[in-house]
Amino acid sequence: MDMTPEFIVLAAVLVLALVQILAAGAARTAELGGKWNAGPRDGNPPPPGKLAGRLKRAQDNLFETLPLFIAAVLMAVVADKTGELTAWGAHLYLAARLLYVPLYAFGVPYVRSLVWMGGLAGLVMIIAALFV
Repeated sequence: MDMTPEFIVLAAVLVLALVQILAAGAARTAELGGKWNAGPRDGNPPPPGKLAGRLKRAQDNLFETLPLFIAAVLMAVVADKTGELTAWGAHLYLAARLLYVPLYAFGVPYVRSLVWMGGLAGLVMIIAALFV
């Protein structure tokens, strides 16, 4: 099976997920030091600083919709329901998720929420295609 546009975007979203894991971890390690990162992390660490907290929350936010995105893309491809709607939806989801990270990291209100809604719209487009 060839890589559909939806699968290519899915692969890119998975790379983004790895980048977000690494970015959040690196920010937290920068706050607490390499010794903490390499240690057993016993006890309660201090709450994260602004940047580390924002990056972790952006990562958590991605992980809330990522299973739905993966399932929707897989179902669309397996059911042979791919087309313009799913391709546009997948690209919209990816673009929104890419924009969301720096908007959250820099604490940009309102625009961040609009971008999140764009990602949700992309996901809904893919799911809608399953019923067309």
